[in-house]
Amino acid sequence: MSLFGAIEAGGTKFMCAVGARPDDLRAEIRIPTTAPAETIAQVIDFFRQQISRFGPLAAIGVGAFGPVDARIDSPTFGWFLDTPKPGWQQIDFAGVLTRELSTPVGFDTDVNASALGEYRWGNGQGFDTFLYLTVGTGIGGGAVVNGQLVHGLLHPEMGHIRIPHDLSTDPFPGACPFHQDCLEGLASGFAIEKRWRQKAASLPADHPAWALEAHYLAISLVNFMLTFSPERIILVLDGLSKPTI
Repeated sequence: MSLFGAIEAGGTKFMCAVGARPDDLRAEIRIPTTAPAETIAQVIDFFRQQISRFGPLAAIGVGAFGPVDARIDSPTFGWFLDTPKPGWQQIDFAGVLTRELSTPVGFDTDVNASALGEYRWGNGQGFDTFLYLTVGTGIGGGAVVNGQLVHGLLHPEMGHIRIPHDLSTDPFPGACPFHQDCLEGLASGFAIEKRWRQKAASLPADHPAWALEAHYLAISLVNFMLTFSPERIILVLDGLSKPTI
C-alpha cells in the first residue's frame, strides 16, 4: 500500500505525519513554528527519516495557513505570500520540499485541505457540494462544489464577508485588522476575547456572548447557503466552548 506524507502548516505548529489513511499512521511529529529556515529544516529532516525507514513516499500533501499561492500553474505555487505571520512572507515551501525530498507535493490552504479530508474520509462523504467552516482564533472556510475544491483568483476568504452589525446592541467595533467588523472581526475566538476580555473557553454556557455568536454565525451560514446551495455545512468550533447554538 502506498504511503503518503501530510503536513498541517499552522502559525503555532507544523504537524507532520506519514501513513496510508487516517487509521494507519506510521509516524507523526509536532514541530513548533519558529523561523522559516529552522522550521522547514526540521520538517525535511522528519520526512528524510521516514523515507529512509519506509521507502519513497507517493506524495506529500500540505494544508497551510495563509495567504498562500495554491494555483498549480503559478510560478509561486506553494509559497506563503504576504501572511501576517512574522518572517514567513514570500517563502517558497512546496518547492523546497519537492527539491529536497524528490517527492511530488500537493499544496492548498488549511481549510481546503480539511474540506478535502472531510470529502474523502469524513462528514463530507456522499456529498458533491458542501461547505467546511472553522471558527477558532480566526474564521475560514473551504467549499467543495460538484466534487471540486473552489479556488478562484485567490483562496475565497469566507471569514471576511460583511454581515449586519447593529451598534446599538453590539457596540464592539470589531477585531479584524483589515475590515474591523467583518464576520471574523465579530465572531472569531479572537473577537470574543477582545469583546469580553476573556477567552471563549472560559465563558459559561449562559453568557450573552453565545447568543450574539449564534446570531452572527447564523447570518453567515444563511449567506453561504444562498451563495453555494450546499448539501451539507460542516461547522467546526475550534478551541471554543460548546454551548448549544
